This record gives sequence, structure tokens and C-alpha cells, in this order.
Amino acid sequence: MISCGASLSFVIGTIVTWRTLALIGLIPCLVSLLGLFFVPESPRWLAKMGKHKEFDVALRSLRGKGADISEEAEEIQEYIETLNQLPKAGLQDLFQRRYIRSLIIGVGLMVFQQFGGINGVVFYASELFVSAGLSSGGIGTIAMACLSLPITALSAIIIDRCGRRPLLMVSTMGTFIGLFLTGICFYMKGLGLLTKWIPVLVLIGILVYDSSFSVGMGAVPWVIMSEIFPINIKGSAGSLVTLMNWLGSWVVSYSFNFLMSWSSSGTFFLYSTVCAASVVFVVMMVPETKGRTLEEIQASINAS
Repeated sequence: MISCGASLSFVIGTIVTWRTLALIGLIPCLVSLLGLFFVPESPRWLAKMGKHKEFDVALRSLRGKGADISEEAEEIQEYIETLNQLPKAGLQDLFQRRYIRSLIIGVGLMVFQQFGGINGVVFYASELFVSAGLSSGGIGTIAMACLSLPITALSAIIIDRCGRRPLLMVSTMGTFIGLFLTGICFYMKGLGLLTKWIPVLVLIGILVYDSSFSVGMGAVPWVIMSEIFPINIKGSAGSLVTLMNWLGSWVVSYSFNFLMSWSSSGTFFLYSTVCAASVVFVVMMVPETKGRTLEEIQASINAS
């Protein structure tokens, strides 16, 4: 759904001004705001708070009036009882030895996801293509939009068939190749070599990069984050990992134009280096979580 929204924004952005695009962007925000009035509270949270009547109402509203919720309600209550028996964990407890490897995996994937340059490339795609020599940045952005959506859909279909690690391996290697190719193109452009081919080669490099990101690094880190943390630290760990993701997003978005002013080729060589390091990180640190219980995943992480 994020890819749908981003792709739609790319296409609309080629035919309207940025101010109009920003106003159009208010529409889904307003729809979300209004929709919140119809969203029931989380049944698990209500059960945790001991609000049993509200828990039953919320779960029934989600499943339908005629649905039998007794089995699911019992499972949730058992889950809450198990959670209450576990030691309470705050932010400082995440750095205990038994949790630290899971934390490194979760934070590390988000750092590599963002510092591979995705938001800098996507946010400034139009200007990037123009600087490479394309007559119109809209051609490149529409190509990105058209390619990103089916690739992301493919990833959603195959993630439980191929596993998390294979998708991450393909994704990180693909992002490295795409960025390295783009860096070489800008380097040759500065030397005045193959000037006629530079715009096409930059477009190919960015499309390879964006497609590779969509197939793995875009979504899989979020999936793994939801699978590697024990339930008693899942909330605080998830918050910290998400904080690192958005911090990285801000740094890359803010610094991209400064880096491009410094050196276009250097910018992409820098990002490609991060992507190369992410390949090593996936090989060395990230476990396969497909089809495994939380206990099996924790045993694998702590045994590594």
C-alpha cells in the first residue's frame, strides 16, 4: 500500500505543481483521521488492561457479529497471562546480553535500509534524472513508479516461500550494483565520456536500485523486526528500531543535496559502500525466521 501511494504520487507529480501535489496529499490524511473514529481499540490491549467487557466488544466488532470468538478470546487471555509472568522490560533492559543480538539485528537492518540512500534517491529522483541529462525528470519517475509496484507485489507473494534471508541477499546485492553503476555514470559524465549513454545508464542504475530495494530491503526488515524480539520487550524494542529508521530517513533526506553538491559520483559510491556492507551484515548476523517459532529464532540468535 505504501508503494501504491508513492507510485501514485510520482505519476500525479509529473502533471501538477508541488503545491497542488501537497494539497492532494491532504486527502488521504483526512480520510485516515475520519477513519480513526471507526477503528476499535486493540483487543489485546483491552485484555491487558483488564477491561473484559470492552475486550469482548472490540474483538466481536473486528470479527463480525455472527463469528465465534471464544477460541480466539481464550488464546488472547492465555497470551496476556504468559506476558504478565515474564519480567517487565524497559528501554535500558534492551541492552542486556540475552537481548543485545536481537537489538543489533533490528537496528542494523534499519540503519542499512536508510543509509543506503533510498529516501534521498526517491525524494529527489526528478532532479537526479535531469542532472544526469534526461530531458525530463518525469520520464524516470514514472518508470520508477511503474516498476516499483509489481516488484513490491512480487515480494509480498514470495516472502513466505523464499524466506527472509534470500530476499535480503538479492536485495542488498542489487542495490549495491544499481548504485555503483550510477556512481560510475556520474563519474564518466564529469570526464565527458559516453555522454550520449549516461542518461540511459543512470536510469537503468536507479531502476535496478529501486527494484532491488522494493524486493527485500523495503519490507523485510519490518517483518524480521516483528519476529525476533521476545514478547516482553517487543514494544520498547520496536519503538527504538522505528526511531532509528526515521532518524536515518531524516539524515539521508537532509544531507542528499549537500552530498550531490559535493560530488555526484561520490554520493552514489558512498551509498553503494553502505549497501555492500549490508550484504556482509545479512550474511553474518541475520537469521532465517520463516516458519520458525519465537523460541527457535531466539535459540538460533543466541547460539550464533
